[in-house]
Amino acid sequence: MCIESLGAVARRKICGTFDCVFFWQERNNTVAARKPIRVRTRAFILSKLIKVFYNISLKSPGGILSTTPGNFDDSALRLFNFQYQNNPLYQAYCNALRTDVTAVKTIEQIPFLPISFFKTHTVLTATSQTPELFFQSSGTTGENTSRHYIADPQLYEASLLAGFRQFYGDQAQYAILALLPSYLERKNASLVYMARALMEKSAHPDNGFYINEWDKLHAALQRLDSSGQKVLLLGVTFALLDFAAGYPMPLSNTIVMETGGMKGRREELTRSEVHEILKQQWQLPHIHSEYGMTELLSQAYAPKDGIHYPTATMNVLIRDINDPLDIKPIGTGALNIIDLANANSCAFIATEDIGAVSPDGSFQVLGRLDHSTLRGCSLMAV
Repeated sequence: MCIESLGAVARRKICGTFDCVFFWQERNNTVAARKPIRVRTRAFILSKLIKVFYNISLKSPGGILSTTPGNFDDSALRLFNFQYQNNPLYQAYCNALRTDVTAVKTIEQIPFLPISFFKTHTVLTATSQTPELFFQSSGTTGENTSRHYIADPQLYEASLLAGFRQFYGDQAQYAILALLPSYLERKNASLVYMARALMEKSAHPDNGFYINEWDKLHAALQRLDSSGQKVLLLGVTFALLDFAAGYPMPLSNTIVMETGGMKGRREELTRSEVHEILKQQWQLPHIHSEYGMTELLSQAYAPKDGIHYPTATMNVLIRDINDPLDIKPIGTGALNIIDLANANSCAFIATEDIGAVSPDGSFQVLGRLDHSTLRGCSLMAV
């Protein structure tokens, strides 16, 4: 590693650690043996230096947000090695699969942790204490829910805001209205945290959350849209359908973004059916979608037709439904996700979504694994 190739702040952090460790060790050696033992000192410094390098380049907002398509695979492989060494749960899982870590040279060879582990284990990397902030998934009474502990909220917010800007520009352009019933009514929902972070960055005076105040939402939406103000209406699917049914209106300056979420609230519809209803009610050419979940800190956005494009910190791969260790960059099957923003938990997640990944990296969600299909993935949950 060439220290001169790093930025000034990174060099100061590394060199500061280097000097501190060197002179502390040399002073102790001088007292004990009347001369410094430089071989031991250098070995000790090297391990410290490597750890600082990983922390700066892989776990800081600056390091994560510098990821490009050209260096994504390299960043993912370095993060894999770091998490294998510093995440006991992930290391145990890789060892159970008899993974030869030294032989992992491509992202397709990386073991992906089953998403269900977030329901049964605390998934943390290089953190001595369990963080106070966590995101929790929804669930029926008596059902285990996922918990994703957030050791570095600044890293999450930085990746969220950068990812939004990548597709939609500066948050300050928008008034953000969030229709999130059921999510607002429970604590620790990642979707509420996401919407609040976007609102804080937007700082528009009309930003706000709505549960069932449809008259108020209708008035705000109509006033803002007709004035030429860009609006982001972010909502769970069932709530958007209910609101659209009662309040049809022409919208010309509004992005309507559904985040999924039917879960027995009303008759199940396909995404294309949902989008057709919303387009008709609000006279819009397209309905946008956001793909995210409790266990992921990065997002993917679909500007139309349910075709999602990952943000710079995410990559989506395909695993064979009957052989979970058979992973390919394109095709149809179950979705595996690399999320570099999960630097403090686990960046390599085997989801329970079925989808298709195209050569350009975009993907569609086609459904969920059912119980019969899950039998093909039973090896992953051992």
